[in-house]
Amino acid sequence: MRDDTELYGVLRLLEFGLNDCQIARVTGVPRATVRDWRRARWRDRRVDWRVDARKCEVCAGRPPHPPEAPYAYLLGLYLGDGCISRAPRAYRLRIVLDAAYPRIIEECAAALKAVRPPNRVWCGRHGSSRCVVVSMFWQHWPCVLPQHGPGRKHLRQIVLQPWQEAIVSNQHRPFLRGLIHSDGCRVVANDRGVASIRYHFSNLSEDIKNLYCASLDELGIPWTRPSGKDIAVYRKSATAVLDEFIGPKR
Repeated sequence: MRDDTELYGVLRLLEFGLNDCQIARVTGVPRATVRDWRRARWRDRRVDWRVDARKCEVCAGRPPHPPEAPYAYLLGLYLGDGCISRAPRAYRLRIVLDAAYPRIIEECAAALKAVRPPNRVWCGRHGSSRCVVVSMFWQHWPCVLPQHGPGRKHLRQIVLQPWQEAIVSNQHRPFLRGLIHSDGCRVVANDRGVASIRYHFSNLSEDIKNLYCASLDELGIPWTRPSGKDIAVYRKSATAVLDEFIGPKR
C-alpha cells in the first residue's frame, strides 16, 4: 500500500494540472495508481481514510467520543450478530440482519452513518438466505469496537473498555435495543388463554449475556435463565418497560 507522502504528493500535482503520465514520471507512482487517485470518488475515499489515520483518538492514545446513543445501539448489534474482517485497504464491519425487518435494517444503517458519517453504508443479501448484510469499510473499526479479535466471540473474552462502559451506563436502552434486534426476540405467548408478552435473548458468550443482564439490572428489569444460553423477561411490568423502547421487530 502506498504511503501518505506519495498520495498527497500526487494530489498536489493533480491540482497543478499535470497529467497521469507526467505525475508517474515525477513521482515513480505507477500510472494506473495515479489514474485511480485522480478519479473523484476514489480520491475522496482515500483521503478520508488517510486523514483519519492521523485523527483517530484511539491511535493517539485517547478515548474516542462517538455519538452515544447510536454507538450504544451499534455496539449491541455488533455483539449480537456482527463481525469485523480485514479488507485490502480497511476493515469491514458487517451486521447480519433478517430481511423480514426492514426498519431494523434502516436503523442499523443510520447508526453506522451516525458513528462514521463520511463513509458509505452497504446493504446486500447474504447469499441465498433471508438475511441482509449491512456493512461499512473503515480503517479504525477495531479502534472503536475493540472486542474484535480472532475466532468467534463466545470463544474469547469480551470486556468493555472504560470509555465503552461510560457510554453504556448512559445509554442502557439503545444498548439493549441493539442486542435484542440482533440476537433476541419478542414473542406473544398464550398463557392459559391470556396473551403474554415475553422477551428472549440468546447468545453463546457468557460475557455478552452478562453485559445484557447488567443493563437489565440497571433499569430494574427482572430476568430469568430458562436455559444456559437464553435470558428471558416474563413479568408484565418488565416487558412493558422493554416495550417502551424496543417493541415488536419491524
